[in-house]
Amino acid sequence: MPNPLHDVPVTPGKIIAVHVAFESRAAQRGRRPATPSYFLKPTSSLSGSGADVARPAGTELMAFEGEIALIIGEPARRVCLEDAWKHVAGVTAANDLGIYDYRPADKGSNLRSKGRDGYTPLGPTVIDAHSIDPTALRLRTWVNGELVQEDGTSEDQLIFPLAQFVADLSQHMTLETGDVILTGTPAGSSVVAPGDTVEVEVDAPTATGAPTSGRLITHITEGPGDFDPALGMLPAVDEKQAEDAWGSREAAGLPPVADPTAALPDELRTKLKVAPTAGLSAQLRSRGLNNVVIEGVKPQTAGTKMVGVAKTLRFVPNREDLFGSHGGGYNAQKQCFDAVRPGEVIVIEARGEAGSGTLGDILALRAQYNGAAGVVTDGGVRDYAEVQRIGLPVFTQTAHPAVLGRKHVPWEVDVAVSCGNATVLPGDVIVGDDDGVLVIPRDLADEVVEAALAKEHQDEWVANQVRAGAPIKGTFPPTGEQKEAYERYVAESGEQN
Repeated sequence: MPNPLHDVPVTPGKIIAVHVAFESRAAQRGRRPATPSYFLKPTSSLSGSGADVARPAGTELMAFEGEIALIIGEPARRVCLEDAWKHVAGVTAANDLGIYDYRPADKGSNLRSKGRDGYTPLGPTVIDAHSIDPTALRLRTWVNGELVQEDGTSEDQLIFPLAQFVADLSQHMTLETGDVILTGTPAGSSVVAPGDTVEVEVDAPTATGAPTSGRLITHITEGPGDFDPALGMLPAVDEKQAEDAWGSREAAGLPPVADPTAALPDELRTKLKVAPTAGLSAQLRSRGLNNVVIEGVKPQTAGTKMVGVAKTLRFVPNREDLFGSHGGGYNAQKQCFDAVRPGEVIVIEARGEAGSGTLGDILALRAQYNGAAGVVTDGGVRDYAEVQRIGLPVFTQTAHPAVLGRKHVPWEVDVAVSCGNATVLPGDVIVGDDDGVLVIPRDLADEVVEAALAKEHQDEWVANQVRAGAPIKGTFPPTGEQKEAYERYVAESGEQN
């Protein structure tokens, strides 16, 4: 087996790794750091070009991360950003290997996932840092000869300039000669398996002589995985780790995550249109949900049925300085009505304060044009008659002519709100009719509407029996002979249908 330290071009006292530094990686992960963050890797994790690096048996999420390694020359302690690059002696290629099966157990330290023997290949040669522009480096990674990562260090490509890591870390510790900073990986990092070969190269293609680190070659092999459960946690895989290791849910073979605010399926919407809120409320209550009625609101037009998913808008009590900063221009209220999607119900938290309007005819027209399913507000409505004529389903307390600045400041959208003493989350199912407005958790909507429709079917039969002279006792609900009669009716109805 090759010596894991073969061709390591430096002997560091410490290895410091950056979590996320490339814009492409941040976009892939869906989170962009405001400041750099770091973790340590032990020097025993070093290996050189041509080394065999083992994936332990029983693990499956070994990921490569091609990176640019900075090698400290002159020690750095409390250096400024302008002087930081002077303390970098060289640049080389690195591969920040990790076993994502152990990442949850590490709780952010990456010690077991990335600190294993050989898991920091460096080399094979070092580029003189003073001969190149740190904003003009190129990083490339190949797996089995296929180019899988290519990115650079320009201002558009890095979240933080390379020199910032030196300056930032030097505020907290002395960076000593030979220390290594791994500067994060771009998009394209993914899973490798025994038998794969990973190559990483850093170069400066526009510098004189186009200096290069050469290709850092790592052979992935199968290693022992006899972890002792009596000594520590065992490796484990979950969807989050699989997604991060592979780079995406699709690459990991995972189903896409359902959008909690996505429009309702047509079949579910149709059933909810038929089911009365009274029946739905009873089913929610039987499941322990008693605080799901938006109190104090009624439809502008009797006979209105509204079904959709919640898009939320929150007002806070008026304060003149806050209204000055948040009330004018393209405020949160206007943004909400502009962005509402087909099938969404705008749910407005107005704290039950009806002493001001929370929407008017122009906003109602915009919501209608966008395909909104309706609006629910526990405040007032301006231009009440005109909003009613527009025909958008609106549930409100009352009419009121005043504008927002009298009682409200439009504050934020797409957050949890309290409307009519009910908590509403973006994506909750909203159903309204003459009896009121209900909030149904998305994951309960299917079973609740099925149960409500079944009960409605029974209640229709009961009503016909009572209409024909049957007593309430034994009929509402059906028991004994009446229950048997109802079950026969259901069976016959099913055969006929």
